[in-house]
Amino acid sequence: MAEVAYRAASRVYPGEPPVRAVDQLELDVVDGEFLVLVGPSGSGKSTALRMLAGLEEVDEGAVEIGGRDVTDLEPKDRDIAMVFQNYALYPHMTVADNMGFALRLQRVPKTEIARRVRETAGMLELTPYLDRRPKALSGGQRQRVAMGRAIMREPAVFLMDEPLSNLDAKLRVETRANIAGLQRRLGTTTVYVTHDQVEAMTMGHRVAVLRDGLLEQCAPPRELYDRPATAFVAGFIGSPAMNLRTAALTADGTDLGGMPLPLPRATLAAADAAGCSEVTVGIRPEALRPAVDGEPAFDLMVDLAEELGSDTFVHGRLGTAADGQRCVMRTDGASAPAAGRAVRVTVRDPRAVHVFDPATGRRLDT
Repeated sequence: MAEVAYRAASRVYPGEPPVRAVDQLELDVVDGEFLVLVGPSGSGKSTALRMLAGLEEVDEGAVEIGGRDVTDLEPKDRDIAMVFQNYALYPHMTVADNMGFALRLQRVPKTEIARRVRETAGMLELTPYLDRRPKALSGGQRQRVAMGRAIMREPAVFLMDEPLSNLDAKLRVETRANIAGLQRRLGTTTVYVTHDQVEAMTMGHRVAVLRDGLLEQCAPPRELYDRPATAFVAGFIGSPAMNLRTAALTADGTDLGGMPLPLPRATLAAADAAGCSEVTVGIRPEALRPAVDGEPAFDLMVDLAEELGSDTFVHGRLGTAADGQRCVMRTDGASAPAAGRAVRVTVRDPRAVHVFDPATGRRLDT
């Protein structure tokens, strides 16, 4: 069994005031799950991973692996293998020696080490490179060697700290697919840290979003996208980001750039119960479209149209004022409006509107 659990775990750095890099983190990872920790710089995601690895102290609470409290154990006693951002390969050793190093320390017989090296190298398509040293490898090949070294240990848990950040864009896409496929094949519990929300959404069974040391939401990628629990998650997950603006409540809902925007009764009741006179409205770029004559709509002054082949991202401002709030619409590639002109825009489906409490950031239409 290789469940992972954070039990109100905190990492507090001294100072005036003390800095709570990870604050009362409560999170369970089930056996065999691929969980991604994601968030902006300073959110606490790498610190949380290092707490699990034993590389950072746990000042409050506990961390568990396989139902065992490992809070006070040394890293070598936690049955984990870590893949670092900088690969951490021994430059004077060959690929085969790097991969088998941990087994040699455990005094595993040489024949068994050689067998497992060949098996793992075949899995990672590294067989032709076993006699090379790291300096003779590409970045992607070095990353696979680091993965192979972790696999060789057959740990209970893989920990990965931004392992793809040093790769170019094309290789990053290819390698993340390889890592996700490998994890499915091995079935090893994996906790993976990244600042890239696209990486998080395409790899994780579940994604935990952190902000300033606090857990904002942990859910499957689709749920994060469709029903973000907070305005922060709504704005962080998705590219381009969700359009967010604060507007006054009316009897029937609110408005968007002068366009009436009705809200469901349950949402209005939740806003009333929370004492809100305003709400934060969120609409994803793909939930907007050019309006036809007679439809309720608002003006979008176009600043830039990013043509990406099948899609166009239209960046503009609500209304015609120079200081209007920013807004992005996603439309098809054949209907890109010209910069400097105003277009009428409407909402495709009122059910695609997200509503948050502007004071707490929490979702109102639960």
